[in-house]
Amino acid sequence: MNHAREPVRSGNSGPPGTLFAIVSRSLESLKESSLALLPIVLVIAFFQAVVLRQTIPNLGGLLAGALMVLAGLSLFIRGLQMALFPIGEEMGHNFVRRASLGWLLAFAFTLGFGTTAAEPALIAIADEAARIAAADGVVHDTPSARAAYALGLRLTVAISVGVALLVGVFRILKGWPVQYLIIGGYAGVVIMTFFAPPEIIGIAYDSGGVTTSTVTVPLVAALGIGLAKTIRGRDPLLDGFGLIAFASLTPMMFVMAYGMLLQGVP
Repeated sequence: MNHAREPVRSGNSGPPGTLFAIVSRSLESLKESSLALLPIVLVIAFFQAVVLRQTIPNLGGLLAGALMVLAGLSLFIRGLQMALFPIGEEMGHNFVRRASLGWLLAFAFTLGFGTTAAEPALIAIADEAARIAAADGVVHDTPSARAAYALGLRLTVAISVGVALLVGVFRILKGWPVQYLIIGGYAGVVIMTFFAPPEIIGIAYDSGGVTTSTVTVPLVAALGIGLAKTIRGRDPLLDGFGLIAFASLTPMMFVMAYGMLLQGVP
């Protein structure tokens, strides 16, 4: 593994040391969240008032819900800045400093596998896919058969994300250009589409979108940036990003392969 260098740490990388700093940055996060939600509010209000020409039903409840969303989004963003981003960068730095390639790759795989297997969106998609597959006769329409199909789909996607992070971390260590791997991966997706069962193709494509959860994305991104900051000769801007793209790409390939294994090649 390449020799490590001391990572470039910004003044905001760690948790603030005073109550005033916490309040100040929380208010700043609240302002940013308000500006982010403003376009959505304006679009909804415009179409409701101008196009549909209807009053907004249950306005009080909607305003209360909007305030909850605003508060939750602000706290979530601030929590990412205080916890997940710093710990991701710190773990990347520590793994490289200890020259522990095996443990780094094992951590990357288990991070991708563990967070994806428990992703609520993936669980919902897998259960719905199993129900539809049973209705179409792809699997037996029994609770055990549907549960087995959904579990197999979830494990397939989880393994694919683990492999994606493993390959992505190895790419950062070696300095390989990300664009060639992504282009090659999507070329593989296109080729596999011609051979995969039609029933699995849509599920495979959608699985790439449900694997990047709100917790996994910042932690994985911070890990990649931390590695690129720590390894000599790596540019965080050029080498630190791309792990999320791998995590969205590999599930499509693995799920199509899963469908071909279960149903055969048409």
